[in-house]
Amino acid sequence: MSTASKTIATFEELQGLVGQDLGYTSYIEITQEQINTFAEATNDHQWIHVDPERAKDGPFGAPIAHGFLSLSLIIPFWSELFDVEGVKTKVNYGLDRVRFTNPVKVGSKVRMHSTIAEVTEVKGGVQIKTSNTIEIEGEERPAVVAEFLARFYA
Repeated sequence: MSTASKTIATFEELQGLVGQDLGYTSYIEITQEQINTFAEATNDHQWIHVDPERAKDGPFGAPIAHGFLSLSLIIPFWSELFDVEGVKTKVNYGLDRVRFTNPVKVGSKVRMHSTIAEVTEVKGGVQIKTSNTIEIEGEERPAVVAEFLARFYA
């Protein structure tokens, strides 16, 4: 499966995008440096993330990314797949049904597949819900499955 080209829509086109498959992002590699930086930012220094030597003997055989690090990749991945032109404000509104289904080991490559599941009018704008799967290259089970909510105000 190849990466998709970026879908760019206008505010007026949003309602017609329900069911639109946005495709796949390109892969990015998860590095130990990225994991350590996330640990600093969140004050989550659990050894399964930040101690490579100890993690070798741990349950995953290597350090793993924080689940919330993997989840946070929705934002840069989302930017690669979709944008709305002609709006005053774009807001990340939240998440529904988030699951961390497979740990992401350091050195793994991940990408996201996204589909627009719902489009709903809200006061002054439109909310979209996307179904997202963050996949790990070479793994059957994805790392993260989540519904992402974004709002666009005209």
